[in-house]
Amino acid sequence: MATPQTPYDAVLHAARDVTKLESALDAEMLGSALLGSVYAIAETDRDAAVREFVTGFLAATSRRRIAAATTIRQVFATLVPTAGGTERVRPGSQAPTWTTQLGRVHLTGSWAYGDVYGDQTSYLATFAYDDESGGSEHALVALVDHNIGITKDIFVGGPAERILEQVRQMCADDELTWFRSEDPSRLRGEVTRHLAVTDDLGELPGEGSLATDRALVGARLAMLPTAAGPIGLAEVEPLSAAERTDLVRRFLAAPEAVRFGLDAVDGPELASLHFCLSLLLDHSASFPDADPMRWSPAVSGLFLLDWVHRRAVLDMDDAAMLPRVLRAWARYASRQRGLPEAAATRTDEAIEEMVPEFARLYSTGERRSAATAAVAQLMADGVDPDDPAALDAWIEANRHRLADDGT
Repeated sequence: MATPQTPYDAVLHAARDVTKLESALDAEMLGSALLGSVYAIAETDRDAAVREFVTGFLAATSRRRIAAATTIRQVFATLVPTAGGTERVRPGSQAPTWTTQLGRVHLTGSWAYGDVYGDQTSYLATFAYDDESGGSEHALVALVDHNIGITKDIFVGGPAERILEQVRQMCADDELTWFRSEDPSRLRGEVTRHLAVTDDLGELPGEGSLATDRALVGARLAMLPTAAGPIGLAEVEPLSAAERTDLVRRFLAAPEAVRFGLDAVDGPELASLHFCLSLLLDHSASFPDADPMRWSPAVSGLFLLDWVHRRAVLDMDDAAMLPRVLRAWARYASRQRGLPEAAATRTDEAIEEMVPEFARLYSTGERRSAATAAVAQLMADGVDPDDPAALDAWIEANRHRLADDGT
């Protein structure tokens, strides 16, 4: 057989056995996997790249009359109905009987589940074909990661009832997870909103079925109702200076602050304490939900092992104080949110385990940004950042080195 000359020929070759499949679901999953290769290699706006590919594929294969060509054209038109030329796609004379059921599904249930910390939420929706000849009832599962703001993975498979039961059992066995029925319009809004961010990533998350199932997930989400108003968390305004002051005051009077001896801090350590608290609040404000009470092992790791090194210059007193302040604050936040004691303990233990690596990163400075490294050097050279003349003189003396560092 001749080597395919174009990407369209290659896809058509890969779909050569599509008419031998047993159901519309099998065909839609094959079509989605084929389009997944386009999605995976696109550098930006992956959803648009798939749409453009399908437009080109339909135009390039418009005169192909073999059964495989006409059938995969129908599959692609079903999965990506917004592509150009889908309105001209017609069934072939040798089309499998199941082609009449392509995309003809209805929702049979929708749920959500996740961890009590609020790090991740998974959405689960089950679908059945209007006619059993289309295929079996199947489930869509989408994992939304709130710490990085994307739909991190998606999956379509079955049997739906088995997947649903496995999820129910998993949540029932773990006190740090929750499970509930979900409004389908909210499910559509949340997954779609975060998928739009994923679609524009330069590099996709690691292993998973994100690419292969993306087109089919998009088609299934489009079957769900849309909400009358905005869905999901809107951007939350950071706390005002007065609100921050009040929150810190209440924390320092709380038993968690007393437990870690923060209520008795005075003298030179007091400045470090308040600086560390300001870093915690600044980090929380960097998330879309801007919730200073949302701390978990994962969020603590992002803060202690990454963010603080890139964004702040710590002296030795600050570095010694920060893990202690974080442990107390995370405990306080857990109580404020009513989390189980096991959740608070797990976060506390995770922070304690991170301290050696935090100390190492502080000593090496390997995760400092160029700007943070420059400020650290300025302070190490004894320059007062509040003295404009001294600051200008230091910048002029170090201009070439700063340019090399990209500052």
